[in-house]
Amino acid sequence: MLTYELKKERGLPLYEALYRSIRQDILTGKLAPGDKLPSKRALAAHLKVSQITVEGAYDQLLSEGYIRTRQRVGCFVEPLPQLLRAEPENRAEPESRPFSGVDLTANGPADFPFSVWSRLFRQVMQDYGRQLLSPLPNRGYGELRSAIASSLAQFRGMSVSADQILVGAGTDFLYNLLIQLLGRDLIYAVEEPGYDKITRIYAAGGARYRLAPMDDRGVIPGNLTDAQVLHISPAHHFPTGLVTPLDRRQELLDWLRQRQDRYIIEDDFDSEFRFHARPLPTLQTMDTTGRVIYMNTFTKTLAPSIRISYLVLPTGLMERFSRELGFYGCTGPSFEQYTLARFLNGGYFEKHINRMRKFYRNRRNRMIELLRTCAYASRLTIREQDAGLHFLVKVDTDMTDEALTAWLAEKGIRVQCLSSFYRGPYPEEVAGNLVVNYSGLSDGDMDHLASVLGKTQDV
Repeated sequence: MLTYELKKERGLPLYEALYRSIRQDILTGKLAPGDKLPSKRALAAHLKVSQITVEGAYDQLLSEGYIRTRQRVGCFVEPLPQLLRAEPENRAEPESRPFSGVDLTANGPADFPFSVWSRLFRQVMQDYGRQLLSPLPNRGYGELRSAIASSLAQFRGMSVSADQILVGAGTDFLYNLLIQLLGRDLIYAVEEPGYDKITRIYAAGGARYRLAPMDDRGVIPGNLTDAQVLHISPAHHFPTGLVTPLDRRQELLDWLRQRQDRYIIEDDFDSEFRFHARPLPTLQTMDTTGRVIYMNTFTKTLAPSIRISYLVLPTGLMERFSRELGFYGCTGPSFEQYTLARFLNGGYFEKHINRMRKFYRNRRNRMIELLRTCAYASRLTIREQDAGLHFLVKVDTDMTDEALTAWLAEKGIRVQCLSSFYRGPYPEEVAGNLVVNYSGLSDGDMDHLASVLGKTQDV
């Protein structure tokens, strides 16, 4: 009889935990092709779970082709080679390929406050009714902008007014809006290495861009050459994990002050998840020129499906927006904006962040402890700055980055190397660095990592 220790985990249904356990046994060969699975009733009784839980797990395995059913006989394990052959060999977008192992390439929300959000959503529906069907002001719902301003004052020490805040449907839209606001004729500098989508959006929008080299303290001001707009994420850079120190931030502001046509776009990425200290002051609060544009999003702190991001524009730029781009309608959905305003004003966002910060800190500590005690510990160097939802691991190996990631994929671990985030040539010391995203990992994923990293010794 199959025996698993199923634990209730926040954000992970019990049937999903059972499905992952059985799937892992199939992938590792513990359950061989043709093996008959226990009946749903028998397994439910053995594991002391509901039959619905077992049905959910079996249905998921069946839909993914791991098992097949024979009418009035039962469920049987499918041959693994057949599963592998069912995967197309060539895909235009490899990142979209289903992966049955542990995925360290992306973060996912560990939890969402469904009960609070649904209650507030119902209240909004009852209180506003048909008003929700009317267009919002082009800057966004006024109460939400006021709530964001209050939140920034409390948690980031920023003194801004609601009139400076512009709400939009995701950062992608806001990037495009900034291109139109600042102008395509300016030269934009983006961090190297960095988030590739930013450069692709600038290029698609007809803007010229330059790569801004970084050292171990962030973007190097002396290497910005002819750039006029610097796009930077000083709170926690992706993918290096660097937190730009105060003296380097001051150097970047000195660069800004040298010419009147320069701007800094401060993308406050992951700033909410600094675990043992308050985030450093934003560039926006240190700026005296009125040319730092602050941006942030709720996709990291709540969920990617809540497409609400925002800009804090200096007064002069907001006036330019109203004058030149005021014809744009608000792209953020009204229902979510009304609900988010209440979520912020009611103190629920603060509670949620505090809970998530504790959860992610524990998850991060467990991940680091796993790496420090695994069979390869002597060949791993962990690089992290106690912030954000990812960190780097340097592997002492003769493998190329491509061979290393392919080897790990064979072991059921999907991960990207730091070198893959460089648009140009990368320094030799970059090789062998893995970018580890950990927030979306379940206990089952951690157990799988422990089993893989604890057994094999052939890197």
